[in-house]
Amino acid sequence: MTTAQAGDPGSMEYLLARLRPVVLRRCSRFLPHHADAEEAAQDALLSISTHLGRYGGHGSFQGWVTVIASNAARSTYRSMRRRAEDSHADLPESVDPHTTSVIAGTRLDLMEALAALEQRHPTLVEAFVLRDLGDLTYVQVAEQLDAPLSTVKDRIDRARHFMRERLVIGP
Repeated sequence: MTTAQAGDPGSMEYLLARLRPVVLRRCSRFLPHHADAEEAAQDALLSISTHLGRYGGHGSFQGWVTVIASNAARSTYRSMRRRAEDSHADLPESVDPHTTSVIAGTRLDLMEALAALEQRHPTLVEAFVLRDLGDLTYVQVAEQLDAPLSTVKDRIDRARHFMRERLVIGP
């Protein structure tokens, strides 16, 4: 990684090739369609290559990559939603189980709930995403956010409560 940070093109190419499956899996956890996850993964890999020189070792490299991939996926979702709204397309109020797979519908519900969490409690989002969607440990999340462990645990607990209320499936 240090040679990639120093600007060695071969090392950068190798690093990005190794990170691509990890980043794509991360983006796929957010976005229901493979093409959308691919788009977000490409954005994330571009961001990683552009900002690798700025990674100073604060927190784990895995955490840093997780933050970038998660943010790229959320940004792609917001962009898609904005384009749909700008084109005046009718967005469904809820997922139609006859036309949407269970996994895709769940991911759309998740993205909507995350958008609501971000709007109402922006300080809770990143800790929740890193822990519950990024699979980082509490300690890694605390390192990544440069926050006390107790603060991180509280944010995640509050975010989980908020998300649980929005993701409960009816009877």
